[in-house]
Amino acid sequence: MRTIPHNPYDLRRHDLPAILATIDAEVRERFGEGTLPEDIPSLVGQPRERFGMAVVTLDGDVHAVGDARVPLAIQSVSKVHTLTMALHEAGDALWRRVGREPSGDPFNSLVQLEYEHGIPRNPFINAGALVVDDVLMSLHADPENALLAFLRARTGNPRIGVDPPVTAEERRSGPRNIAVANFLRSFDNLACDVDAVLDFYSFHCALRMDCVDLARSVLYLANAGECPVSGERVTSAEGATRINAVMLTCGTYDAAGDFAFHVGLPAKSGVGGAIVAVVPKVMALCAWSPALDAKGNSMLGGYALHRFTRMTGLSVF
Repeated sequence: MRTIPHNPYDLRRHDLPAILATIDAEVRERFGEGTLPEDIPSLVGQPRERFGMAVVTLDGDVHAVGDARVPLAIQSVSKVHTLTMALHEAGDALWRRVGREPSGDPFNSLVQLEYEHGIPRNPFINAGALVVDDVLMSLHADPENALLAFLRARTGNPRIGVDPPVTAEERRSGPRNIAVANFLRSFDNLACDVDAVLDFYSFHCALRMDCVDLARSVLYLANAGECPVSGERVTSAEGATRINAVMLTCGTYDAAGDFAFHVGLPAKSGVGGAIVAVVPKVMALCAWSPALDAKGNSMLGGYALHRFTRMTGLSVF
């Protein structure tokens, strides 16, 4: 008799609360690993021993453990949302100003901009995100409120906002970002005022959300571009595929290859310790723990997502 293979995408086969509880227990045994980022005071001062994880399915089921409802500064996770807005509104013209290749260098590196004439490798390194921000500022009279409206619609949470002290810290702690922005301007790849672009960048890095809202905020990428929360089409099915592809290859700084090897999902991390991930046609996830690895990704958040894909078989590979 032929054996019917196990189908990991049938969620009835998975006890998600039990899986998350197991991961939560494993992660807490490893508290102490990783280091806190040094250049943003509010991140340096946060408790190291925190972990939260949330899973939101396309059916609307929510499963969460630990500190999944503790608000955090989402930092570079916001680049997924700004990219989505810019790609949807500007179309493929965006790719003439920013590439889609892994950088292989730190997220705030200047080296490649010199060799590649001011075209950032991808929209998730800082240079690429600044170009994306410049595009949004050219399209919106008030890009900050446009982004807030976007996120509130994706999550169904009208209280999502920004932490002003973190915004100020971001702005003060970014001399390399200032250099990157001016370098981009020297190659005519920023049209707006440099200081205004840096202000907008600092704003969206300081947005505060929790793991559940973060998972919901990228659920449209698991649903061919349609937001299950609002029912709106956020981007085309092709656009969602493209964004997922860039997340897989570029979303975890210069550790994207290792992350794909160990986790196998499109993902985006931030130095606030959050990592969002997408299982196309199934769910979105967020894992958060503040201490980072050497590449700037959450040490235990990455471990949690690795364990999730190994325990469930839910991977794009």
